Amino acid sequence: QVQLVESGGGLVQAGGSLRLSCAASGRTFSSYSMGWFRQAPGKEREFVAAITSSGGSTAYADSVKGRFTISRDNAKNTVYLQMNSLKAEDTAVYYCAANPDRYYPSTYSAVYNYWGQGTQVTVSS
Repeated sequence: QVQLVESGGGLVQAGGSLRLSCAASGRTFSSYSMGWFRQAPGKEREFVAAITSSGGSTAYADSVKGRFTISRDNAKNTVYLQMNSLKAEDTAVYYCAANPDRYYPSTYSAVYNYWGQGTQVTVSS
């Protein structure tokens, strides 16, 4: 069992930056690949970024590539999402999730079996 708690969301102006954190409970955090997803009002949840258990491989949605960076610190049981050059269309609730396939940074939400409660990110234009 893995419990995930996101933090770091808030209100920021367009062009600004935020860093989201996702703290995981349990001693098996380093066995999971991790992902960030987001859901805007009236839209389906979408993939943002993912990272393998070792941190050696990452994947990004085209819409955030070059602006967002996913990283993790297994000693702290935490995964991060650094978001730069934020746009109004980045406004959403951001969720972190854990995938037991530690070797592949999957873009598919169905393979992630643990989810956090989400943190709101609002970008004003």
